Amino acid sequence: MKQLGFTLALLLVCFVATAQNKINGTVKDASTGELLAGTNVLLEGTGRGSTTDISGNFEIRNIPQGTYDLRVSFLGYTTQTLKITVPNTEEINISLEQSSIFTEEFVVNGTRASDVTPTTFQNIKKEEIAKLNLGQDIPMLLNYTPSVVSFSDAGAGVGYTGLRIRGSDQTRINVTVNGIPMNDAESHGVFWVNMPDFASSVDNMQIQRGVGTSTNGAATFGASINIQTDTRQDEAYGEIDNSFGSFNTRRHTVKAGTGLLNNRWAFDARLSQITSDGYMDRASSNLKSYFLTGGYYGENHVFKLNVFSGAEKTYQAWEGVPEALLETNRTFNLYTYDNQTDNYQQDHYQFIYTGKINQNWKANGALHYTYGRGYYEQFRENDRLSSYDLSPVIIGGESISRMDIIRRRWLDNDFFGGVFSLNYISNDARLDAVLGGGINRYDGDHFGEIIWMQYADNVNIRDRYYDNNAVKDDRNVYLKGTYEASEGLFLFGDLQYRGVDYRFDGLNNDLRNVSGNVSYNFFNPKFGLTYQTSSGNSLYASYAVANREPVRRDFTDSPIVDRAPQAENLQNIEAGIKANTSKYAYNVNFYYMNYNNQLVLTGQLNDVGAYVRDNVANSYRAGIEIDGAYNFSPQFTFGGNLAISRNKISEFTEYIDDYSAAEFFQEEITYTDTDIAFSPNVVASAILDYKPIKNFEISLLNKYVGSQYMDNTMNDNRMLDAFWTTDLRLNYALRPRFVKNMEFTLMVYNIFNKLYEPNGYTFSYFLPGEGGAGRELTTENFYYPMAGTNFLAGVKMRF
Repeated sequence: MKQLGFTLALLLVCFVATAQNKINGTVKDASTGELLAGTNVLLEGTGRGSTTDISGNFEIRNIPQGTYDLRVSFLGYTTQTLKITVPNTEEINISLEQSSIFTEEFVVNGTRASDVTPTTFQNIKKEEIAKLNLGQDIPMLLNYTPSVVSFSDAGAGVGYTGLRIRGSDQTRINVTVNGIPMNDAESHGVFWVNMPDFASSVDNMQIQRGVGTSTNGAATFGASINIQTDTRQDEAYGEIDNSFGSFNTRRHTVKAGTGLLNNRWAFDARLSQITSDGYMDRASSNLKSYFLTGGYYGENHVFKLNVFSGAEKTYQAWEGVPEALLETNRTFNLYTYDNQTDNYQQDHYQFIYTGKINQNWKANGALHYTYGRGYYEQFRENDRLSSYDLSPVIIGGESISRMDIIRRRWLDNDFFGGVFSLNYISNDARLDAVLGGGINRYDGDHFGEIIWMQYADNVNIRDRYYDNNAVKDDRNVYLKGTYEASEGLFLFGDLQYRGVDYRFDGLNNDLRNVSGNVSYNFFNPKFGLTYQTSSGNSLYASYAVANREPVRRDFTDSPIVDRAPQAENLQNIEAGIKANTSKYAYNVNFYYMNYNNQLVLTGQLNDVGAYVRDNVANSYRAGIEIDGAYNFSPQFTFGGNLAISRNKISEFTEYIDDYSAAEFFQEEITYTDTDIAFSPNVVASAILDYKPIKNFEISLLNKYVGSQYMDNTMNDNRMLDAFWTTDLRLNYALRPRFVKNMEFTLMVYNIFNKLYEPNGYTFSYFLPGEGGAGRELTTENFYYPMAGTNFLAGVKMRF
């Protein structure tokens, strides 16, 4: 008993001694004295470590007595190892030297805005993305950024998702990855479902609202999203990231990297799988992806190869829920055929160079290739054989012209080209100029197959009932620069030329010949100024022009009677003030976006009965955006944003199908000064962060979206109701001995179980009135409901 008591006492003394031992200090830039937030500080051999806070401070507790190597590393700086002895009562002050190895920050420099660029933008760091990333697509992770409305077909953020910024949909938002265009060349959209778990390979993003600065690819007509993928990791690592949650949602991600080998080479890899049953009936998703990157890092040059791919299989939930079923059968899905699925794979290859030519010049260039292929399969009940250019089937002397059919509609496309930028900075650093541009080609095949018929006919399974090809060449060059005219006053100019050649050949899916070609040449100037006050505030104002060609469907569905769609034009004014201090930060921005010939759905039909878009002469968006954050204390931070806007079409003509008369026709109704569809007048977010103890964070995330119309008639019967949702996030990190870092995250979405719909569509028609007298207007609304209270939980371990 004495030995046991002595042993326990000794253990208690050791425990108390260990608990009282700690080290703390600061990390800063050796040349500038800037405090370095986010620096990794590791006590080798113990599994204990820390990361510097916003003030560059770190602290490591509960250290046994002894002598250790303290390893301090930060991207772009030379790793430093110090010998320390514990206990140590003195603060450790560490100064890191900038690395002689050239960093990757210039990869996206050509298409990004800087602190003195007079436009409206927001930078999003890897740490901010990681806090929300439990497997949902990028649009859902951006839901709390200014003027953003996100939505999901399946209702839970996995599968087909999308977003609107300032009311502009995905086809009007330019997206680049490492400066390389990601928008589909034909539809101008970005299908995030083809990039599952891509957020796990993103280092940072910049969202520019409005026209922004010149970029590559599709025209920016509402905003641009500029993404930079993972940058070099100096230390070898392994990472396992798993999450699970409602609707049988699962995400499994494995990452690994070699660190810097021989002070020159680094390789990284990620493998992911995401599955979900979806909130909507049968809205399942099975998503797979990988990301591979490797590079050579010299003192003045970086060569890097990225290869990434995504494959998706999703059950179609495209039709939405009819208004009549919204209260009684909220998860209704029209499709019941067991293989009513969308199947697509997209492979990306990027070879990137960035380097320092001399003291004044830097260069960036990239070659890229994307291969996409896939189909969606549909069961068509009692379909017309004439829709497939097939004659009636004769059985027992009976002519059968309609029957059940299963079809597949295919895409098989190649997208390739190159982008570049040259950056010049004068010796006195007053002039910062970029010459950039790109040349890209899209070559896409569209074709359809019948894979099953109710009654046999002389049709083979790979016969194509339609087949057409489209080739699109896109080229652009821009010259932009910032000049410091006097202390604090920066002048900005940006001139871009963009040319588009587009040709079509073959039969469309409605069996019309769509052969033809069209060309456009656009000039997009941008000017502005920024003034930085002595107190650190920035005032800015700019004027920018963007021009945009119609999408593929506008061409293939035309002519509307005898006229083809015209290109769209946007003139954008931005003005605002920004401030950033250690206690608070804010940005107040005013904008005016004037559209000429904006293309919208009107209800008008082409010669085979398909609904087409038409140009409306004048429309605009105008508003004020406020975003900011305030640190009440080290424990409490409040942040948020508010956008109040007015979005109007001067004159709009609606075409309504009329089935009430003996002969079908369309009635025209003209409206003036109506709201643009899917453009809420108020969008707001509010986030409260509370850190009760070290490494534990509780966040309340609120989102408000005002009411919005589903078409341009401003009819209250065709409206999405306003909604306010609240999410809860819990995040806890620790550093056990067996791993470098372990992080637990719990997201409870929609904690108050709000029933809401951020997306939908509508159409109307006239039918004969009761008893055959007169006519009645019938409006059908369809909605895409989001899930009630649901959750995702995840654990991430880094080795």
